[in-house]
Amino acid sequence: MESIKIEQLIEKYLDAETTLQEEAVLQDYFVNSKVAPHLEEYRALFGYFAESKNERYTKTIQLNTQKKHWKWLSVAASVVLLFSVYTGYNSFNSSSDELTSLEMAEAQQALEDTQKAFQLLSNNMNKGTAAMAYLGEYQATTNKIFKQPVK
Repeated sequence: MESIKIEQLIEKYLDAETTLQEEAVLQDYFVNSKVAPHLEEYRALFGYFAESKNERYTKTIQLNTQKKHWKWLSVAASVVLLFSVYTGYNSFNSSSDELTSLEMAEAQQALEDTQKAFQLLSNNMNKGTAAMAYLGEYQATTNKIFKQPVK
């Protein structure tokens, strides 16, 4: 009779339908009493659970209590940044005074070429935008034909 009850509890356990009390009955049966030969394979499973309850971690856990000094690091980074901006600004001002007329002409030519490139890009973007307006009208017409709400 007890063996049949244990088999039913094992079936429920394998289907994950047992309560904590039923699991305690199974563990007590497999750890403390004589187990039926056909249920011997479950002894190791429930024996492991009984042993693992008694295990304790006895080593001390070393916590790192040393504080990081991030505030000083950010202050140092700010000082380096300000120093580099200051020296870069001074070197730019001193070198801009020394520009020759040839360099000025090259800079002016580069500016004009860049403006032409941006104008060409702008024209092409405007053409694409105009084409997209036609697609918007097409979508609205399609929605009217198929009676879909306009988004």
